[in-house]
Amino acid sequence: MEIKKKSCCCGADKNKSIYDFEVMAQGGKSVKLDDYKGKVLLVVNTASKCGFTPQYADLEAINKRFAERGFAILDFPCNQFGGQSPESDAETTQFCQLNYGTTFPQFKKLEVNGANESPLYTWLKAQRGFAGFDEGHTLTPILDKMLREADPDYASKSDIKWNFTKFLVDRDGNVVARFEPTTDMAVVASAIEALL
Repeated sequence: MEIKKKSCCCGADKNKSIYDFEVMAQGGKSVKLDDYKGKVLLVVNTASKCGFTPQYADLEAINKRFAERGFAILDFPCNQFGGQSPESDAETTQFCQLNYGTTFPQFKKLEVNGANESPLYTWLKAQRGFAGFDEGHTLTPILDKMLREADPDYASKSDIKWNFTKFLVDRDGNVVARFEPTTDMAVVASAIEALL
């Protein structure tokens, strides 16, 4: 329907749900997210050359643990943070499969911030803004310093701050949590399990 593609000027139409969006699979095929209705989803922007890249192993463990209970990971490689995902889509998938044994599908690389950001990410950020990095993580001071130097007001903005930011979506398509890359993956797994 034509109306589905329209949204308010800020892209944060509160009447939309995750099921109103389409994304691109590797190879260019359009995928309607309503194909995932009834599943618990973890939407994550990833990179292959990041300090957080080892989280792929945790993501695969979570995938294996919960997939049969109605869970899916939506993995979107993104090269916007430090140029840490420079490969082609196929090379990224090969890297993840060889190094982390990933079995969940990766979508086509996209942008999560800025003029060319994916409408899905415009919507996700409107649902759950940035609430800070986790205090105990060793990379929190580094990220905070780097981002604050670039924009002293960064913490008040909802944009994606770095690779491996995760949005948790319940079976009804509601965004119920946002996890920064500094969040312990055991916390993420526990939140997923509570929805299954």
